[in-house]
Amino acid sequence: VQLVESGGGLVQPGGSLRLFCAASGVVFSNYAMSWYRQAPGKERELVAYITSSGGSTNYGDSMKGRFTISRDNAKNTVYLQMNSLKPEDTAVYYCNARGLVREYWGQGTQVTVSS
Repeated sequence: VQLVESGGGLVQPGGSLRLFCAASGVVFSNYAMSWYRQAPGKERELVAYITSSGGSTNYGDSMKGRFTISRDNAKNTVYLQMNSLKPEDTAVYYCNARGLVREYWGQGTQVTVSS
């Protein structure tokens, strides 16, 4: 099983980024998918969650209205569109796949918001 994140980078405050997480080795449509993030010296926190069908989503409080999670089960990919980025959004962003029995993590992608 492999989850590979991409799309991170350096962006100015107020800018946008789109993160991608490509899954392989799993029946992707069986897994709820989430994005988490971890900033230096802080605990990992939930960014966004989407059910296996894509019919329902949930967001961390500070992300609501700015971030959008979506998925394409035909492409085994989950996306995170991040708008109106703030310096406090700087963190490593991780993709998570959660099934009935197991969960998997990606290696993370760095997002840095700075002028």
